[in-house]
Parts: sequence; structure tokens; C-alpha cells
Amino acid sequence: MTHWWSSPAEGRAPLIGFGEVRHTRLRPARNHFVYPTYFLMLPMRALRSKPHASLARNRFGLISFADRDHGDGRADSLAWLDELLQREGIDDACGEVWLHCYPRVLGHTFKPVSFWYCHRSDGSLRAVLVEVNNTFGERHCYLLHGAQLAYGGEQHATKVFHVSPFCEASGEYVFRFLHGKAATGDGRVEDSVGRTVARIDHADAHGALLQTSVSGHLVPLSVRSLRQAFFGTPLMTLGVIARIHWQALRLAVKRVPFFRKPPPPAEFVTR
Repeated sequence: MTHWWSSPAEGRAPLIGFGEVRHTRLRPARNHFVYPTYFLMLPMRALRSKPHASLARNRFGLISFADRDHGDGRADSLAWLDELLQREGIDDACGEVWLHCYPRVLGHTFKPVSFWYCHRSDGSLRAVLVEVNNTFGERHCYLLHGAQLAYGGEQHATKVFHVSPFCEASGEYVFRFLHGKAATGDGRVEDSVGRTVARIDHADAHGALLQTSVSGHLVPLSVRSLRQAFFGTPLMTLGVIARIHWQALRLAVKRVPFFRKPPPPAEFVTR
């Protein structure tokens, strides 16, 4: 069976996901929230050969995508990714690269995390690059690859990048990525071509600390779906930033310990 991430080249087109962000802090004070969200899922190689009429790329739009928001800020983020993979000895990720990221809304964006799903020519998963931004304007990448890499499996990385002042830049991340068919029956989403889940859990020296996920049903990117996203949540980018600060206030009220920001990692990529 052919799925959206391994469809023939002529069948690959941009998607937009409608879903939710979940976050649970387990200690020293429990804190939990769920927010509705939407995000882009872009076939970067297909878009290089054939731009999509509904995607405002590197130009203004109600909802748009800018290459400079990723990697080293150049005008072709896929070229940056390919160079990074080559430097890491990954020379067979020549299949589709799907980028899961937040868009720009009215020209503004903040992307806490983006996922680059890099496939071989046969559609199998070769590598995942997790691109993380913090509110201090810093960026860091975690590169996941190896024989054990597969959708549904757990991938581990040492946490080295400061994200929240209420968590030390230490411990371990556990990543899990799920892609599947669209829901049916009562759970069906109109026009959905599939569902995606990206989960990131964080454990420190004392055990499990954070459980976070972003998930959603994917539908074709179109004028209709973009309008649905924008008018459903017109200030989504500002909402992301506002919610980050609101949750920080909640943690402060609960007297969760505060950690000063350390210097950024010397290496841009953690393997």
C-alpha cells in the first residue's frame, strides 16, 4: 500500500495538518496542557522541481513558508539539509524529504521544533533531523539515523540545548514518530490523507520529566484548507509565543526551580 510519505513523485503535494499539541510535566509540580494547532507538511524535493500554486513560499501570505526560517538561513533550506547530510556521511537520503513545521502567519513565525523526514529512493526512512529553536534566538539540531531508525520505533539523543528555563540542558530525549492512514468512521476527518504524530519525551537523572507531542490529520494544501487554518486560528504564531510565556508563569507560581541559560553547544548538530 502506498502512503502519502512514499507516494510516487507525481503524487507528492504539500499538506497541512490540523491537530493538537500536548505537554505534561510530571515533577516537581505537575503541569498539563492541550492546545489546538495546525502545521505544514512539505515535500521539499517535489517542491524544488514543481512549486505549488497554493503555497506562498519566500513571499508574503496569510499563511506562508520561508526557507530562511530553517538551517543556516539561506534561500534554499533543502540545499542546506543535503549538505549537512553529506557531511554526516548520509549519502543515500535521495528520496523525498518531508518537512513538518509551523508556517509564517501574516509574515511572522516562531518554530519551537521542526522535523525533517529524510527517505531513501525506495521510500524507507533514512534519517530524521529535529530542528529546535528557543526564545533566545538560538537554534540546534538533533540528527537521528542508523539501522534501528523506523517509524514507530524509539530514538534517543542526549539533551544539550537550552529550551526552557525550568529544565536543565541535560538528560535524554526519547523521540517517536508515527505516520498512518486517515481515520475512518466516527473519527474520520474530511479529506484527510493520513495522520502524523511526533512525540518527544525528556528524562533527567531522576527519571521521566516531560511528555510532549504534536499530532494531526493531514489534508491537501489548498486555498480552502489555508483559509480554514487562518480564520480558525488567525493569530496562531502569536498564540504559540503567548502560551509559552503563560505556561512559564504557571510554573513559576508552582515554584518549579529556575535554571539560567548556559552557553549554546559548540556543535550545531547533536548526533
